[in-house]
Amino acid sequence: MATSYLVMDIETIPDTSLYKAPDVAPGVERPFPPLYVHRPVVIGCLWLGEDYEWKRLGVIGEAQGEGDNEARMLADFSRFVDEHRPHVVTFNGRGFDLPVIMLRCLRHGVPLRWYYQGRDYRYRYSDEGHLDLADFLTEHGAARGLSLDASARLIGLPGKVGVDGSQVEGLWNSGQREAVQSYCLSDVAQTAFLFLRFRLLMGQLDRAGYQRAARGLLDGLRADGRCKPLLEKLETGRLLLEDDPATTPAPALPVVPVTSPG
Repeated sequence: MATSYLVMDIETIPDTSLYKAPDVAPGVERPFPPLYVHRPVVIGCLWLGEDYEWKRLGVIGEAQGEGDNEARMLADFSRFVDEHRPHVVTFNGRGFDLPVIMLRCLRHGVPLRWYYQGRDYRYRYSDEGHLDLADFLTEHGAARGLSLDASARLIGLPGKVGVDGSQVEGLWNSGQREAVQSYCLSDVAQTAFLFLRFRLLMGQLDRAGYQRAARGLLDGLRADGRCKPLLEKLETGRLLLEDDPATTPAPALPVVPVTSPG
């Protein structure tokens, strides 16, 4: 089976049949709900081929309007990964996205054969099967405080654009579902660019290969049109390494004659 990569992200809201948010004082942020009560409403994916070429960007279940049919959305996602066995790429997917999907599949009785029958999807110290960029960029938790927003801005991406995770529940419940999908796809796209840059960091892509793959990803996003707010805020030169001072030859140092004392 040909190698491919599935860059993914999920958006969730609390399952009100399992959880009631505690009352908090005005101005106090509500605590983050426990993992088992997160209900996925969007699974955003970007599929890249063996040479990191663009294949497809989309939201699982969007064609059938399945945002409220969680079990079918999870089954469609699991079926796709089971059939194609891509390497899954996430940012903090080991700590959030995949455990949430696993627990909700447990709730609905949706099989996750690929997750449990393929060791690499759950083995933390290999980039095969599942590459969690947050895990690798923090040396598996030794370094702390690294977010997708910060990592994205480091390489010329804008990070969060217009929406952040705290707004998802309100937007979804008020019917603004396209806004939630666009937010998810923006995070997916930025994770994909970060993945390509990490491959360059690892030495699995050379500079020319990285630039070719990043330009292909940029062209695909422009043609798709759903990440327009993200594309309008790129530092394109930094993202594509077109204006990186590290590649500009340093000026020659002046020769200072040495004179003898006295």
